Amino acid sequence: MRPTTLTLSLALCLLAPALHAEPTPEETEATQARIDALEQRLALSEDQRVQLSEQLQEQSAERESIQLQRLRQENQRLKLQLKTAQAQTPPPLINERQQWFAVGAGAGLLGVLIGALLRGSRRKRREWTN
Repeated sequence: MRPTTLTLSLALCLLAPALHAEPTPEETEATQARIDALEQRLALSEDQRVQLSEQLQEQSAERESIQLQRLRQENQRLKLQLKTAQAQTPPPLINERQQWFAVGAGAGLLGVLIGALLRGSRRKRREWTN
């Protein structure tokens, strides 16, 4: 056999009784006391978790109600702005100076058109005089 295998076998033989040994009553009591303490800590942690989750839900509900109230107020303010904007008369499309300019341009065009229609054709007049 190889020396490492022999050493390993010897170590396992020496450790085997320690691994299979039953715990002493003092070790059992100490372990049970630690288990009880850990169970108590677990129960306290669960209670804290429940309390914190309830607080979180309350705070989120409060925050949502505040936000809902703020949005309702903003909605009312915007509705009021819309009503006042609709109640106001719209500004005129053109101002007074532009309106008089358009009237003058229309009168000028109408004068040119009437003058062209009344003038007639020059050939007909020339033929008449000749």
